Amino acid sequence: MNAEAHILLVEDDEVDIMGMKRALKALKIANTLHIANDGIQALELLRGQSDKQKIEFPFIILLDLNMPRMGGLEFLEEIRNDSELNNSIVFVMTTSSDEQDICAAYKKNIAGYIVKSNAQESFSKALGLIEHYWRVIELPPKS
Repeated sequence: MNAEAHILLVEDDEVDIMGMKRALKALKIANTLHIANDGIQALELLRGQSDKQKIEFPFIILLDLNMPRMGGLEFLEEIRNDSELNNSIVFVMTTSSDEQDICAAYKKNIAGYIVKSNAQESFSKALGLIEHYWRVIELPPKS
């Protein structure tokens, strides 16, 4: 993965957060990991609001859908309507395999939708995919 790239994990489940940290360590991905427990915290980090240090571009967002305060689909709506964040690369990582959720997320221009089953295994596979993706794609310049 691009050494400068930040990873923003938007996840409210502590077990999944620990699983992601273990997967990053196992894959020897040393990129800075930022954690937000819901869409509101994620927006604060991306915008540098509420005394939060702004996450600088480039970054990849790993997004759960089912969270308190602001869920993943609401978060996607918000960033796609924000001129500074609308080209953010977002992978949805959630337990929902509901077709409506999948379609709604892809309508918000996500890069991929990953259904979590076994958290550790899902995170390892997803991070391997994202690491490969990051090496072969060209990102748009910062808006």
